[in-house]
Amino acid sequence: MTTRLGSIAVAFGVSVLGSAWFAAAYVLHAGPQLEGLGLLVALGALGLGIILWATLAIPQEQVVDVRDDYPSSREERSGAETALQHGADELDRHGFLATFLMAAFGALGVAVLFPLRSLGPRFGEGLYRTKWTPGARLVRSDGAPVRASDLAVGSILTVFPDGYVDDASSQTLLLRLPLGVLQASPRRRDWSPQGYVAFSKVCTHAGCPVGLYRASTYQLLCPCHQSVFDVAHAARPISGPAARALPQLPLQIADDGYLRAQSDYTEPIGPGFWQRS
Repeated sequence: MTTRLGSIAVAFGVSVLGSAWFAAAYVLHAGPQLEGLGLLVALGALGLGIILWATLAIPQEQVVDVRDDYPSSREERSGAETALQHGADELDRHGFLATFLMAAFGALGVAVLFPLRSLGPRFGEGLYRTKWTPGARLVRSDGAPVRASDLAVGSILTVFPDGYVDDASSQTLLLRLPLGVLQASPRRRDWSPQGYVAFSKVCTHAGCPVGLYRASTYQLLCPCHQSVFDVAHAARPISGPAARALPQLPLQIADDGYLRAQSDYTEPIGPGFWQRS
């Protein structure tokens, strides 16, 4: 009996460790394999502990007691008292196991909360900010920085802030336009040095990646719902369901010849949300 109780407690303890493993693997971006292994250990050990506890509660033998019409003897009363005391001890042990069970469920519940942040943007500044910072170099998907001499006129390239090539919210379209094509407002005239201009790749309609460029007409196209943006006029929508221009990233060319961001986007990227007026 004691061995069985110990096995149940160990199973619940292993479940807690599995949940901690899953949470740590997710936070450290260790990969879906390690995350899945941690979740497997947590759920498997939890299930094993519940099964062992259930078998412990099932009587191992059937006993039929014939009811007598006469009072019980002193030995029988003493045996009943012993049985009651044994039952009380069992309740104490089951309370001990219940504590382990609640700990296992609690750890699993806390671990499951971590992936919830992947279901959407975080509240507050997370809706307005990306990984672009003042002076951040523009890099390709392989991490190579972009020089002002790298792109020919009419070219397009997907770039990221240095160190964050996997950040989807920061992906940006870098284009080089012929001089004089871009009709920039006075506030944005220094955002596009040597004809370079950069816009968020996240469509303002439904968040799809805008990746098609028609160089002859200076138009960006979203393949999901066919929104069309006029690059020459600050990527304003001219067709399709998108109702807002793609946010523009202010650019500068540093003394070392690399393209860098002047700042983060000055407006929220992607589709509309409840805090936007």
